[in-house]
Amino acid sequence: MMQNNTSEIDIVRANSTKINEVDFDNLAFGNVFTDHMLVCDFKEGKWGKPIIKPYEHFMIDPSAKVFHYGQAIFEGMKAYKDDNNDVWLFRPEQNLDRFNKSAVRMAMPEITEEIFIGGIKAIVDLEREWVKKGLGNTLYIRPFMIAIGSGVIAQPSTQYRFMIILSPARSYYSGEVKVIVAEHFSRAANGGIGAAKAAGNYSAQFYPQKLAQEKGFQQIIWTDDATHTKLEEAGTMNVFFRINDTIYTAPTSERILDGVTRKSLIDLAKRDGIKVEERSVLVDEIISGAKDGSLKEIFGAGTAAVVSPIVGFQYQEHYYELPKIENSMALQLKEKLTKIQYKLADDTFGWTVKV
Repeated sequence: MMQNNTSEIDIVRANSTKINEVDFDNLAFGNVFTDHMLVCDFKEGKWGKPIIKPYEHFMIDPSAKVFHYGQAIFEGMKAYKDDNNDVWLFRPEQNLDRFNKSAVRMAMPEITEEIFIGGIKAIVDLEREWVKKGLGNTLYIRPFMIAIGSGVIAQPSTQYRFMIILSPARSYYSGEVKVIVAEHFSRAANGGIGAAKAAGNYSAQFYPQKLAQEKGFQQIIWTDDATHTKLEEAGTMNVFFRINDTIYTAPTSERILDGVTRKSLIDLAKRDGIKVEERSVLVDEIISGAKDGSLKEIFGAGTAAVVSPIVGFQYQEHYYELPKIENSMALQLKEKLTKIQYKLADDTFGWTVKV
């Protein structure tokens, strides 16, 4: 291996690349990783120097607190390549802000912009050949932090590891998406960690999602923990409802993640004169809307899927099919957002950042 030093990040390059072994036309989301990863440890109250090194396994103490008390957070981002072979990030400062909010909530150390955004730029630049041109082709970026301090006493760790791994990606969901509206299970509760991108939030979803999939549904629309009357998120995504020509989505809260795609779609809709309301949406509202035809669309929004239209939902064993819409606001907003991300339209918001 050849070691190169920069003023901020050490880079140890892999001797060879796996890129020629990858079928980029048939990628399963999140299963293939690039040649390198970034690692930076927090010890004795401060962050060390990041290093980009070959992607590999690493040793960790069996008593590391991540295993026993779940101190783990992450972010999801993407890099895009335009027609000029330039590579772009999308609103990385928003991910940094949310990452640090998650860290504070989980009693973990905040990370600096130099390590987070500087590290992303450095490793994406090194792996830019993994970012393929063309709509739908992206490089998924997974920054995460885990507690590596040893000991099983129930208290926060004093040592942490921040890492970035990269995965070439295409579409997250394929085919039609049908959902069940939750009547019992909840994603999060007031006072909890629902607004943090904590690993435990996602593992807690697996069991109810498994039950839904056994019934032929791809995802769940979560309801509030207290009354199960307010619609909050769809699986791992924020969720939007179009009633007549207005789009509604739940406001962010202690239970609902402040999605970067969510806020971007809201800004795009408002720019283009589409009425958007951030308020609680009730189960009874969408059932009434499905019955009288005023409910036109439901769609999820998130980094992985961008926009995922939902074709129907089940509540209390009754299934409601949504109409086929020619002028889908969901698809219009998705097209406008992706064109900005791939530099096919002017970025009037200043969202894109060149690597």
